Amino acid sequence: MDKEILHKYAPVFLIGVAMIFQYNLFVTPAVLEQTHREILSEISQIYITRSEFGIVKEQLNNINKKVDKIYDTLINERSQ
Repeated sequence: MDKEILHKYAPVFLIGVAMIFQYNLFVTPAVLEQTHREILSEISQIYITRSEFGIVKEQLNNINKKVDKIYDTLINERSQ
């Protein structure tokens, strides 16, 4: 490589590298892991897991069956 070209484009290269470090364009694995943990904790506070959803769905089905039994009992008593 010609030294004149190197001297000509060295400041542009240094400015590019400085901007990369200044604006944190590349993420380190430690920062990425920390952000991943924060996202998982926020998600766990907002959403439920599939197993919890299954339990809640089963409870709602049981409640629905009991309400249907009560409704049928009330209709049978009124018709008699």
